Amino acid sequence: MKKPRVMIYVQHLLGVGHQRRAAAIARAMIDAGLDVVYVSGGAAVPDLDVGGAAFVQLPPCKAADSSFRLVDAETGDAIDEAWKERRRARLVDTFAGFEPTVIVIEMFPFGRRAFRFELEPLLEAAANRSRHPRVVSSVRDILVENRDRRKLEDTVATIRRWFDLVLVHGDADFIPFDATFPLAREIASRLCYTGYVCAATPADGVGDAHRGEILVSAGGGRVGERLLATAIEARPLSRRRGATWRLLVGHGMTEDRFNALAARAGDGVVVERARTDFPTLLAGCGASVSLAGYNTVTELLATGAPAVLVPFADRDETEQATRAAHLAERGLATVVDEATLEPGALARAVDAAEARGRRGVPDIRLDGARETARIVSRLAAAGA
Repeated sequence: MKKPRVMIYVQHLLGVGHQRRAAAIARAMIDAGLDVVYVSGGAAVPDLDVGGAAFVQLPPCKAADSSFRLVDAETGDAIDEAWKERRRARLVDTFAGFEPTVIVIEMFPFGRRAFRFELEPLLEAAANRSRHPRVVSSVRDILVENRDRRKLEDTVATIRRWFDLVLVHGDADFIPFDATFPLAREIASRLCYTGYVCAATPADGVGDAHRGEILVSAGGGRVGERLLATAIEARPLSRRRGATWRLLVGHGMTEDRFNALAARAGDGVVVERARTDFPTLLAGCGASVSLAGYNTVTELLATGAPAVLVPFADRDETEQATRAAHLAERGLATVVDEATLEPGALARAVDAAEARGRRGVPDIRLDGARETARIVSRLAAAGA
């Protein structure tokens, strides 16, 4: 019997959280017996595990900086119409060749509006097929604040026109989707919460090698350099100055900046690239210091690590600050405002987090990848 086919589209621009979350969902779909093609529009992500999914790389682009101006990830040049046409053709041809039962599009239309040039042709191709596939939007718990009523209404219209379902990767009892998407009621019949997608779980037995360390991380590495540098200066001011402070730097930071950061680290500070055993390190650390991205926070919740969050808040970015505030309100994290970040404040926050100690896993749904696979499997069966 032919397996149901699922096509996943994901585009990351600055961090790699979108890819990590989508990859976890792809692995769960493979485990559920689905045939998956994973289409990526971003720059290559080291160690990205999509399980047994077929991987298709579109001509890659990225954000030049926190302004989110798009550039060709391979050349650094601004993208042009010829580049867009290559992307569009590759995406639509992948769809035509794979003939999916379900299409899962990450973030759009709640974000990634700049990619309408290829997503709308994909959606039109799907609608024109004699047995058109079900179409799903896959979206995180919190959106960047948008007060533009016209854009909000356009999002609702796009959902109503093209999409069968909106999978919100969160828990309505923790952070309801309407907290950051005020028109959620207008698409309530299509909304479905999956729980949080926790990309990994700690290995059995943490061991003593890294127990009690202060673990400092900054996601994909293209932002957060200030946090990492401040942590080096905070260590001698903390009661945990005798512990190892381990700084994990994402591959998005260039080699010269990584080396410069490492050169500033004194005895007791380890600077290394991001590790695949990050959840295991969290499970044994004395405290974690990080940004407040989706993936890191779900792993903090799953491991119970004492947490200090310094949310990324450049320009109009509100997502991480909103998430950090929700955790702080529930006593799940200590928050330091990026605008007032300095070594003394960070040292005091680390001391407070460690004094608070570990806690049990809160009553928050963390099985979002498996639940997404179950929902999509049912949708595929209904549409077969």
